[in-house]
Amino acid sequence: MSLTTVHLPSPRALFRHALPHLIESAFVPAALFYAMLWALGLWGALFGALGWAYLALVRRVVKRERIPAMLWMATVILTARTAVSLVTGSAVIYFLQPTATTFLVAFAFLVSVPLGKPLCLRLARDLCPLDPDLLARACVRRFFLSVTLLWSFVFLSNASVTLWLLFEESLKSFVVERTLFSWGITVAAIAVSVVMFRRTMRGNGIALAWTRPTRG
Repeated sequence: MSLTTVHLPSPRALFRHALPHLIESAFVPAALFYAMLWALGLWGALFGALGWAYLALVRRVVKRERIPAMLWMATVILTARTAVSLVTGSAVIYFLQPTATTFLVAFAFLVSVPLGKPLCLRLARDLCPLDPDLLARACVRRFFLSVTLLWSFVFLSNASVTLWLLFEESLKSFVVERTLFSWGITVAAIAVSVVMFRRTMRGNGIALAWTRPTRG
């Protein structure tokens, strides 16, 4: 069977495309939170991170740019965590919320599958400049439905194990064991996702080739 070759962006191009989204949606809010936590306390940290998220949203709306799925998710998550902390007046609740948020993310990924709008596809568009013609293929859409189910399981497992460790282990053990498990299952899921994608493409007569960056 002859294969149709599909050229994907080089790893360098993928990194350069994804990095601004990661900085805007994850790195800056986290850095702001921890910096303001030391300078202004918990509530200053909460509103600092949340303020950045809304500022990023408003900037994109004003410039009429597409709002990345990562930014939407980060803003919703930060809003929910801050609102619950304000209502309860408890700083402890804030640090328990990421687990609940992970459960919600797992549910969102799961629900997006029967709706035919897999979240992994939206995230892929944010992080990787894939050819629209490739994304329109039925086999590719089926892959994103399957991989979205995989990641819903990953988030559910991550949240469940984190919750168990939180109540069963000391704080120091919790931080170490939770970090090791979270990174381990995430790296494994990324590897499985890549293998699934390559097998899906190969099984549908599509060969993948990395496009080398053009030297200027």
